[in-house]
Amino acid sequence: MQLDFINIGLAFIEGLALIASPCILPILPIVLASSLEGSRTRPYGVVLGFVFSFALFTLGSRQLVLLFGLDLNLIRNISFAVLMLLAIIMMSSCLTERFNKFTQGLANIGYKLNSHETQTGFFSGLAFGGLIGLIWTPCAGPILAAVIVQTILQQSSFLSLLIILAFAIGAALPMLIIILFSRQIANKTKFLEKNAIAMRKILGLIIFIAVLLMINGVGIFLPANPEKTNAQITSNQLINGLNFPYVAPEITDITAWINSPPLQLAQLTGKVILIDFWAYSCINCVRTLPYLTNWYNKYKGQGLVIIGIHSPEFDFEKELANVQKSVQQHKINYPVGLDNNFTTWRNFSNHYWPAHYLLDKNGKVVYTHFGEGDYAITENNIRFLLGLNQPVDNIQQPVARFVYITPETYLGYSRIGEFFSPEEISRNKPANYTYPPDLSVNAWALSGSWQINAEQIISQQAKARIKLHFNAQQVYAVIGGTTQPTNIQVWLDGVPQPAVSISGHNLYKLLDLPNLSNGVLELETAVPGLEFYTFTFGGE
Repeated sequence: MQLDFINIGLAFIEGLALIASPCILPILPIVLASSLEGSRTRPYGVVLGFVFSFALFTLGSRQLVLLFGLDLNLIRNISFAVLMLLAIIMMSSCLTERFNKFTQGLANIGYKLNSHETQTGFFSGLAFGGLIGLIWTPCAGPILAAVIVQTILQQSSFLSLLIILAFAIGAALPMLIIILFSRQIANKTKFLEKNAIAMRKILGLIIFIAVLLMINGVGIFLPANPEKTNAQITSNQLINGLNFPYVAPEITDITAWINSPPLQLAQLTGKVILIDFWAYSCINCVRTLPYLTNWYNKYKGQGLVIIGIHSPEFDFEKELANVQKSVQQHKINYPVGLDNNFTTWRNFSNHYWPAHYLLDKNGKVVYTHFGEGDYAITENNIRFLLGLNQPVDNIQQPVARFVYITPETYLGYSRIGEFFSPEEISRNKPANYTYPPDLSVNAWALSGSWQINAEQIISQQAKARIKLHFNAQQVYAVIGGTTQPTNIQVWLDGVPQPAVSISGHNLYKLLDLPNLSNGVLELETAVPGLEFYTFTFGGE
């Protein structure tokens, strides 16, 4: 627990240090202006609203960015636009009056709790401070990197929230001091009292200028994605490295090792280590494997060690023979450890497949990446840590586009989604199901006799069918339940497609279309006992 308190204390200090950051400049005039008018309790409401909205929005936005691959720079630019709008509002008395009425509406709940509340009281300040926190969070993105590093070291989401809260309180404390002192000065100075409106307009102008400077690159902000801006990728520095590297947790409680005797990080001091959390039925993980095997073959003689930590999503992925088969299939020749109890996963406070943790020669995590992509960045970071200063050729990446693809679809009732058969689900026992008249996009349904379990659905007869309405270019499914090869018949929009041969639990490609398509996929089992776990999708 001592380490937890240290991290919470560090987060608080980092929050205090934000007062010197360029990102704080547009916010200080806003909170200062809010202090020049209103009741004595309003400043406390502003600061409290800022703390809680900033903390909650930070955690929520981080998860959304990682889950949906949102462009952080887009979020930042939206934040700049909102700040510009606030500046314009502050420079206009008419717009300020309308904005005050808006914040008053947001504070209606508070008014019911306090009959003496006015539009310039505590609860309106609470709403206003909450809005400031939402706006400011994307602008301060890179400064949050150190705090996010600390959160991934924690064993629980609660401790991560405490760290974020400590950071937010540290950031808000200087604001509160500024507000309180400005009110004292304003109360004693007739000039400020007489010229409150002019001061508000001047502060609005300061915000406007500050945002213009930030847009033009003054200060430290979110770095552009090199692969999206065609920026030169070099290997003479660590790209997107962590502000505060930390000693990597140990690899423990490994059920079995493939391609290696048991390993400990302590015995690998002096090596550059890439730890890859993966699962063999995860399509995103599978797509990263060619890059990992290439890096290992290219750099193992120069000091690179790659360790695959196989953390299973499904029970069948705990079987050593299944993982060994996948390792052979994908020509993986680096060490792979079976983390069947998720002990090492928890040691790293990991939440994603795939997840890459890059360690320097001293055993410190200096760079992390979650999901697919950024291969050139990762490779050049490997080269930098190995002391290889000649940059690699840029790896061509698909141009990022806003393309909607059907999300991963789980079929077991524990995580079931968009199931549209009209019959009620019979858990853990056979039942007959039928198709609905129509299927909306992302919906699926069953026909025939099936058993729906927590993790998977199991066909109870030959010629049992599944229908799925998807939007994607590639369609995959995790299927098992038979050791003998058997075929699954496939139709796309009623047109027969090549059958898919099933043998053992694995990830199978059902469709690979020339372009992103909206269609209806239908599958028919040849034998009873086939198990279907999930559908996953790919696109342009």
